[in-house]
Amino acid sequence: MKLITFKQQGAEHLGALTDTGIINLSIAAAEDLAFSSMQNFIEAGQPALDRAYAILASSSARIPSDQVDWLAPLPLPAQIRDCLGFEEHLKNSFESAIKLSAMAANDPVETEHDLRTSGRFAVPEVWYQQPLYYKANRFSVAQSGKDIVWPPYSELMDFELEMACIIGKKGKDISKCNAPSHIFGYTIYNDFSARDAQMLESPGMLGPAKSKDFDDSIILGPVIVTADELDDPYNLRMRARVNGETWCDSNSNTMHWNFADMIAHISKSETLYPGEVIGSGTVGLGCGLEHLRFLNNGDIVELEVEKIGVISNKVIRK
Repeated sequence: MKLITFKQQGAEHLGALTDTGIINLSIAAAEDLAFSSMQNFIEAGQPALDRAYAILASSSARIPSDQVDWLAPLPLPAQIRDCLGFEEHLKNSFESAIKLSAMAANDPVETEHDLRTSGRFAVPEVWYQQPLYYKANRFSVAQSGKDIVWPPYSELMDFELEMACIIGKKGKDISKCNAPSHIFGYTIYNDFSARDAQMLESPGMLGPAKSKDFDDSIILGPVIVTADELDDPYNLRMRARVNGETWCDSNSNTMHWNFADMIAHISKSETLYPGEVIGSGTVGLGCGLEHLRFLNNGDIVELEVEKIGVISNKVIRK
């Protein structure tokens, strides 16, 4: 099932997207609190999903998808963690960081040589030992179609093409083999990033802050595809386009750490709750940094993941 959150006549609703339009689940099951929001629906578990399938099978009422205002499918996640699941992205990003730093130096050739030999830009050994992640700002989630106002403290505008899983079942010390049963569904994740701010704050060793945390910096959508509908999340084509030009054409099968690995690691001595979002990290070549190309005012970024859909946002300066 493809689930959405949408607004119509000033009210937010839970919906199911079909080939012929949207079924308003909130209206169809108005007496059931589980259908009042995506978060409540996720928390309600399998009984709510079973009833939603029954509504789909019996309801003929469809709303044209272009006649509602689409919101992020999970507008306010319980928590967001963004992992580093793709080795190619990490290697490419370190290579680009070396080149960017060298370009800004008085002696670019010598500086590049020094940076390479320093070992500071090699993939750390710990990355191969366990999934790494940071906690993102859950209040920064926005929807596909919204214009993103770039923060005035940054000149290097970038995007990141990711997938994300949504936790559906509470758990602690979850084993890798049981981890898939804790996944409610999957969505697309765009992690807009202020690269110059990131370069300034990364030596502080506390992870990203203002490089990631600004209003509307995280795009989720356009739908959440439930886990029972997505047979293999690790063989999906992932593409990024800027103003229609393809910048990335890759596949989720290039993940080094998959969602089961991430869940097993994160849940060690820590409880995961329904409605938490875990980002895959950026797929290889899925951001401007890896290409040493950045966004300009008015650029439109489209991110597509096979069987999930497309999210699209314009970045603007004010």
